[in-house]
Amino acid sequence: MAAEQSTVDILDAAVHVREAARNATSGTAGHDTVLTALSQLMAYDHASLTRWDPLRRRHTTLAGSYPDEVTAYIETRLHQDPVFPLLHSPDRGGLWLGDVPRHLLAASPGFQEVLRPLGVQGGVAQCLFTADGRYVGMLNVSTRRPLSTPDPARAAVTLLSEALAAAVAPGGPPPDAAARRPGGLSPRELDVLSELTTGRTNKEIAERLHITPRTVGTHIEHILAKLDLPNRAAAAARAVAWGIDRPVLEPDGRASAPAGPR
Repeated sequence: MAAEQSTVDILDAAVHVREAARNATSGTAGHDTVLTALSQLMAYDHASLTRWDPLRRRHTTLAGSYPDEVTAYIETRLHQDPVFPLLHSPDRGGLWLGDVPRHLLAASPGFQEVLRPLGVQGGVAQCLFTADGRYVGMLNVSTRRPLSTPDPARAAVTLLSEALAAAVAPGGPPPDAAARRPGGLSPRELDVLSELTTGRTNKEIAERLHITPRTVGTHIEHILAKLDLPNRAAAAARAVAWGIDRPVLEPDGRASAPAGPR
């Protein structure tokens, strides 16, 4: 009965997290209420909700309790950490610290230089994606003790990802939002444009953005038409000029120097 009650408690806590996320989405409550509700689902020492800014290529903290140096790493360097490609997928649930391969932890500046000195021994990182596959931000949770989380709680974090994504995603765009985006490109077209700076093929870009190669080709056609450019090389040069190029990942997972100004 105790195990059953534990599951009931976890599900009840998950419902409260979802309600808090919906209130944050509607603007009737702050993002800090989401983390407060999350503490009833799993005990933690630090947590944060961040929003991804595709133009500035960084995360922005909406609510969090990490020390300043950890917050700075999450905002400006986490997306270049060797562990990030492992968790950056709409198809996977949260990546729990105990499940990260040892060789990646050894190569991770985020763990070795930031979390480990803080005494972190457990936690989860959950990338957040909208229903159409756009990456919009992250949930990060850390504990100073090994986190022995029941399976229902692990499942709940994954099931809550859509509600959390809605909470961190930017609100509905004002009528002139497209005019303010570079070249009037859509958010997905900007994603594809930034990928062109890496020299990847349509197939490789499709795998990274979780869309089909044909869709990538269509986006490129629209980009060239909107920007009045002759080819993808010219589009890549424009992306570098705008400072929205992506860091290129080396074979070992490290981020190389950016191809142009940030």
